[in-house]
Amino acid sequence: MLDSFDHHGVDLCYEIHPGEDLHDGVTFERFLSEVNHHPRCNILFDPSHLLLQHIDYLQFIDLYHPRIKAFHVKDAEYQLNGRSGVYGGYQPWLARAGRFRSPGDGQIDFSRIFSKLAQYDYDGWAVLEWECCLKDGETGAREGAEFIRRHIIPVADRAFDDFALSENAPSVRHQLGLDRDV
Repeated sequence: MLDSFDHHGVDLCYEIHPGEDLHDGVTFERFLSEVNHHPRCNILFDPSHLLLQHIDYLQFIDLYHPRIKAFHVKDAEYQLNGRSGVYGGYQPWLARAGRFRSPGDGQIDFSRIFSKLAQYDYDGWAVLEWECCLKDGETGAREGAEFIRRHIIPVADRAFDDFALSENAPSVRHQLGLDRDV
């Protein structure tokens, strides 16, 4: 199957998801080993699933950024308690310790996620996967699209402090008095 995806130039992304065979970095690494580190075997990154498992989703990016080819922008919150865990003993979503929220309403640090993805030159989509136990879906979709737009970081094509190569170099040189004949 992966060879067929490769033949068509398509990355196959597996969502790291609690309760599934691939639910953390270790299980992904085991699977990747079984498919001989096939270049089309990649990750759909969803920080909400990692937060609910108490996995450091920022370090996950550091470790697996070469394999992250898709990104679900979905928030979550976990309220530790003495009665139930992440799935809340089959309680209604509002009563669960772990629950999904609209982007920005939970505990995920999206500013740091988007910064890390920009740092590693992520070239994929940031896709809203909206699930929220509180907010109306239409409101969540409207706010989610704006949330993503505000967080996308256009990456600079040169170092921020590289004034000499800027388009304003002649002006900067003039202001500094460096364009005069000596």
